[in-house]
This record gives sequence, structure tokens and C-alpha cells, in this order.
Amino acid sequence: MPRISVIIPVYNRYTLLERAVASVLCQSFRDFELIIVDDGSDVSLSGSAIGGYDPRIRIVRFDQSRGVSAARNAGVKVSNGQWIAFLDSDDCWHRHKLQKQLRWLDSNREIAIMQTKEIWIRNGVRVNPPRKHEKIQGDIFKQSLDRCMITPSSVILSRELFDSSGGFNESLQACEDYDLWLRICCRNRVGLLDEFLLTRYGGHDDQLSGTAEHLDRFRVRSILQLLETIILVPNQYNQAVTVLVQKAQILANGYNKRGNSELCKRYQTIVTRYSTTL
Repeated sequence: MPRISVIIPVYNRYTLLERAVASVLCQSFRDFELIIVDDGSDVSLSGSAIGGYDPRIRIVRFDQSRGVSAARNAGVKVSNGQWIAFLDSDDCWHRHKLQKQLRWLDSNREIAIMQTKEIWIRNGVRVNPPRKHEKIQGDIFKQSLDRCMITPSSVILSRELFDSSGGFNESLQACEDYDLWLRICCRNRVGLLDEFLLTRYGGHDDQLSGTAEHLDRFRVRSILQLLETIILVPNQYNQAVTVLVQKAQILANGYNKRGNSELCKRYQTIVTRYSTTL
């Protein structure tokens, strides 16, 4: 049984995928399995050369696209490792990433999820991430309410934690990682290895994070579900409601300006309902 299961979801990105796969196969830590989940790509991945690189590679293929959440969940379901690591097909790892993360986890056994720092490349040029995206550690629930504070490609978490948290929400078209991290961070501290062990590439046309509109719609949905399904301690509840009301009000104002009375009313109702609980 491998110690780490690496999950790469992919949809029509075979050129980028080769770089991601190569960054896994060259890891100094060798006790892993690599599961590539083809989310119904136009051309079958099973016929490409990727599957022939290494016997540790397994390919799972969907007949039609079901989204990145379903792909990641399916990869975890067929995996065998004690630890789960995700890698997006347009990112790549530095050679010692897995080795250094496992060493850190072995020295911090009370932590079940941790990430590393990352390098950003946009249109071929290294850029400095905005300060609000700076990686933090410990109790990060409050910060995670506003935006996604954990990068899937940098994280390692225990299988037990992933399973007990319910995995990725397959009904979300965006912010599926934000949604899962909220459910995890309200109950768990997050570790951070203060080294740049991931390179994230952006600027290509099919990048979802660059094209998804109104991400706060999905964040509002996630916070609502969190409030309805998980018993938060009082300060967490107040933090969640405060951010929910702020985001819902911004959405209501925006839809009002665009003349969409139905959606304006929907989000204004959320504001009215939860403002009274603060």
C-alpha cells in the first residue's frame, strides 16, 4: 500500500498534463501512487503515452464530464494511500515537495492537513501574489470565510480527514475547494511548510478560475450550507454570519443595479434573515 495517493484531474489539457505528471514522477519521495482522472476529455487519455510512464500510474476515465469535484472524489475513492495529495493539471511540484511535507507531518502528528508556499507564473512571467493570498497556518477559519486560503495543488491531508469531511461538493460549479476547506478548517488546524514547493501557472484560456463569474454566489451557498449542517462554536458562527451578510449584500446590490429583481430579492432575503442573528 503506497503512503501517498496523488490525484490529478484533467479535462482536455494533455500538453499541460505531461509537465504535471513529470513533476510527480521525479519526486525524491517514491512511495506513492498517481491516479489521473480524465473528466470526459474529447480524446481518450488511455490512448496517450502518459499511462506508459510508470507502473504507479492509474487512469480513471469518465464517459462524460462531471466536473473537477467528481474527478477528485473518484480519484480518492479508488486510491489506497494513507495521505492524499492533489495536483491540478496546469501546476507542477518541486522535486522534494512530498518528501519535505511528509517529514513535516511526521514531526507534527497532531496536524492532519498542511500546505506549502507557492510560486505564481502568469503568462510566462513570475508575479508576486497579492498580500491577501499569503499562506497562513493554525486556526485559519476566519480568513477562509472571505476567500480560499488553501491551494489544492499544495495540500496534503489524511484520508481519514478527507472522508470524514465529506469530500468535494459535486454540485458546485466553482469554489468547490473553498467549500471543503471551510468544513475542514472549522474543526482542524492547518499546517504550513514555509518553502516554495509548488509552481502555479495561470493565464491560459481554459483556466476556470479566470473565467468564473460571481464567485461569491458559490461562497454564499457554501456558508449557508455550513451554518445549516455544522454546529459552529459561537465565535465561528458570528464570523460566518458576518461574512455571509457582507457577501449577500454586495450580490443584492449588484443584481439591483443590473435590474435583476429576482436575484436581488433572493440575496436581500438572506441579509435580512441573518442580520438579526448577529
